[in-house]
Amino acid sequence: MSNLLIILFTVSEVVLLIIVILFFLRLRKSETLLSGLQANHDDFIKRLQFNTQLESELVATFEQRQQELVALNTELEKKEAHLQKLVDLANEYCKSPQFMREIIIKGHRAGKSPVQLAKSTGLSLEEIELIIDQA
Repeated sequence: MSNLLIILFTVSEVVLLIIVILFFLRLRKSETLLSGLQANHDDFIKRLQFNTQLESELVATFEQRQQELVALNTELEKKEAHLQKLVDLANEYCKSPQFMREIIIKGHRAGKSPVQLAKSTGLSLEEIELIIDQA
């Protein structure tokens, strides 16, 4: 019986030794996996920091561009107002009787018919003929 007990203890010790060896092998695999995860985590953190920096630069550039666009828009509105004044002056000049008379006389001398001159100036045919007769 004592031999049986010794064999039983020996077999149980061998089984326990195998379990301990398997446990250490699993532990080593887990450590390797954990090391790989840690390296990936560090790389991920670096990429996040880089992306955050890029985003900050992009936002700063965007704000600067917005300010430039506001300044350009203000300048454009000033130029639009100035051009509108010039167009209004030109329209007033074009509607002046002296200017119309010059256009009709020059057009008549260039060989345009009174009908063509009436269409181009917006005056009636009688008005065109009267101006040509006066010249």
